[in-house]
Amino acid sequence: MLRIHIVHVGTIKEKYLTDAVAEYEKRLGAYCTVDNISVKEERLPEKPSASEISAAMRREGERILSALPPRAYNIALCVEGKQCSSEKFSERLSNIANEGFSDVCLIIGGSDGLSEEVKSACRMRLSISEMTFPHQLMRVILLEQLYRAFNIAAGGKYHK
Repeated sequence: MLRIHIVHVGTIKEKYLTDAVAEYEKRLGAYCTVDNISVKEERLPEKPSASEISAAMRREGERILSALPPRAYNIALCVEGKQCSSEKFSERLSNIANEGFSDVCLIIGGSDGLSEEVKSACRMRLSISEMTFPHQLMRVILLEQLYRAFNIAAGGKYHK
């Protein structure tokens, strides 16, 4: 059984989002184990400079890198990543397992994204959409897509 680790910056405070996360984690229990790893989000001034944003991303990146599980197949969620259909994502997860990985780590950055150091530590860069989503909502979207991918692989009907 695959172990899915989701490393994310910050925590979710809205109940409707925490309820959705809990629901998809419960559903995923039939297919894999899910481990959420939260790292501290950097606080920025109201109007941060480019150097302040860069420094904050670097500090978040250091925390992310130290939280990555050893020997996991790391996937960075980032805007410049490759987009794929739900079916292709399902196929990729199956291939990762067939390549001998028992752990897959998906990484969600903070409001300003992921540092280059984190992206460089990943085997894959994935973009969910060209649209921008709040990073807290991205956890829900990612969990739903994981559930859909496992359901597709199992021949289920949820994805249709």
